[in-house]
Amino acid sequence: MCDKATDKKGRIHSVMSMGGVDGPGIRCVVFLQGCPMRCAYCHNPDTWANEAGELLSVDRIAEKVLRYRTYFGKEGGITVSGGEPLVQASFVAGLFERMHEEGVSTCLDTSGHGCSGEKLDDLLEKTDITLCDVKFTTDDDYKRYSNGSLATVMNFLEKASKARVRIWIRHVVVPGITENEDNIKRLIGIAERYKGVERIELLPFHKMCIPKYDALGIVFPLADVPECPPFVTEQLEEYIPAKYKLLKSKADV
Repeated sequence: MCDKATDKKGRIHSVMSMGGVDGPGIRCVVFLQGCPMRCAYCHNPDTWANEAGELLSVDRIAEKVLRYRTYFGKEGGITVSGGEPLVQASFVAGLFERMHEEGVSTCLDTSGHGCSGEKLDDLLEKTDITLCDVKFTTDDDYKRYSNGSLATVMNFLEKASKARVRIWIRHVVVPGITENEDNIKRLIGIAERYKGVERIELLPFHKMCIPKYDALGIVFPLADVPECPPFVTEQLEEYIPAKYKLLKSKADV
């Protein structure tokens, strides 16, 4: 017999009561432990370990999230991030099911790596919107800088689109790696494959994470790479079609 959704437990890194950049509106952000990726610019290396964090039930997390319901407004809700939420897909599906019972919008912040098949399908059925981090636009760069796969991400986007999940694509602009016109045009080409994509966000590379790496005794791979000035992302955003800068309702997808 399957466990009830509320009986599921997940390994939690932390909970941020109110986030303004983690999907539409004001959202309570739950950061999970565990990640199969090792992105060169990762800013949360403290979430990599699968067995770290606090083991909490769906009910316990729901209790925390619902405290902030009055701040969500029409667009806000819960965002589950990480780490990589797909590593704990069954837990997230149970949490999202509970949130829907409470009338709370669900958002999945993911790299698209961590699970596939029925577990992924089940989770996407309970997901309203996904923030999908398309780390790189070529397989070579994925292998070199993240231990990931572009094909895996595109499979995730295909499934999310078919499940009618709203999709926001995020992409970090790293000087000397992703900071060029050809890369952004490839990113747009990826977005245009999927009906559910309604937004492309370019995020400037920064190094505020270095103290975390130092505390963990890990070398930050891009320590010698300069941070990306905001004006560079603004220039690259000029290549992005207007349709990916405006929000649409789910009915339009």
